[in-house]
Amino acid sequence: MAKPVVAIVGRPNVGKSTLFNKLAGKRISIVEDTPGVTRDRIFAEAEWLNKYFTMIDTGGIEPASKDKILKQMRRQAELAIEMADVIMLLVDGIQGLTATDREVAQMLFKANKRVILVVNKIDTNNMPDTFYEFYELGLGEPNVISATQGLGLGDLLDQVVALFPEGKSTEADEDVMKIAFVGKPNVGKSSLVNRLLGEERVIVSDIPGTTRDAIDTAFEVGEKKYVFIDTAGLRKKGKIQDESIERYSVIRTLAAVERADLCMIMIDATVGLTEQDKKIAGFAHDNGKGAIIVVNKWDLIEKDSKTYLNFEKDIRNGLAFMSYAPIIYISALTGQRAHTILDTINEVYETRRIRVKTGVLNDIIGDAILMNQPPSDKGKRLKIFYATQGSTEPPHFVVFVNSKDLMHFSYQRYLENQIRSHFGFKGTPIWFTIRERSQK
Repeated sequence: MAKPVVAIVGRPNVGKSTLFNKLAGKRISIVEDTPGVTRDRIFAEAEWLNKYFTMIDTGGIEPASKDKILKQMRRQAELAIEMADVIMLLVDGIQGLTATDREVAQMLFKANKRVILVVNKIDTNNMPDTFYEFYELGLGEPNVISATQGLGLGDLLDQVVALFPEGKSTEADEDVMKIAFVGKPNVGKSSLVNRLLGEERVIVSDIPGTTRDAIDTAFEVGEKKYVFIDTAGLRKKGKIQDESIERYSVIRTLAAVERADLCMIMIDATVGLTEQDKKIAGFAHDNGKGAIIVVNKWDLIEKDSKTYLNFEKDIRNGLAFMSYAPIIYISALTGQRAHTILDTINEVYETRRIRVKTGVLNDIIGDAILMNQPPSDKGKRLKIFYATQGSTEPPHFVVFVNSKDLMHFSYQRYLENQIRSHFGFKGTPIWFTIRERSQK
């Protein structure tokens, strides 16, 4: 059952992202004193008095603007309004009522939604004269808050949850797959997210850097629940401008990888595997995340009988540390083979949760030792006493030996391959901890 949806809307730079981050309990949206920083709809789960709901931060609405990006930002805000059960119209109490505030309020009247007027940036002990102008909007008693200081938020949330419609679940979600889409700028991450969702949920533009935040989008198919995280493209250091917004975007992307279960590592088929792709994949691998390599724009490649094999060889050589990751060749634009992605995500997600019984694991390792004796050094041979699985997501095995120094990397890789030959562990790294134990 879907959760109630609460959208925060308003003109640019009234503090929407500050309020969003405060209510979400963490810094998700970029906060910057520059209008237009938030462009897409940013989703997050929020909770008040054990009632859980989905919150949407939107880009500032400029109804009259002809700018391409601002027009798409307005469209994203309109979509958020359509989705929302409750809307918070945020206005700036210091600047007072503006013509744009009036136009946004008119949009909400036409939408026929439950709207709460929120006047931000006000200390209730020092009410400015501009506050009383907001009664002209006809949206009832304004709620006075300071998002930065956290003033008035409890009363505001009491009013928000009281307006939730019947038939919506406010229970906490469990067993949700978090999927991060990562890659260089303009590789097609947002286009693929939109293709999988079946709607234009995030802004798509041929201008690199259009996506700045890591954007969470909830999605359900049957009983399976997903959160798709569309991230900003990671550029080379030399191409990053010295501005805080760009740096925040990189931090958000890396943080998105850390909180994801699985990463869709997207590669531009027209460019091929680059050093930046390797760094992005390496970050996901080092953090123990599941991985699927998605080669996008495959429809733009002129092919012969060797094109596929040569491309796969280049990827496998360049990402040798990620040989476990499946490769899918798609076109997000046309939808070519995009339908296979969800099945692969489900398979990798379940694989990461496999737990191998200790007896079965030691039988596999025992057979591996018989086929290929452990290494030795200066007359001393590695002895493996036993192994056990310590945890899942990623699978983590603890191996007890007589000497850690004798466990050569190549033999550890050999043991990993033997375990994979029995259980697959498709799309996930395997971690090992080698511990010394006396023979007694």
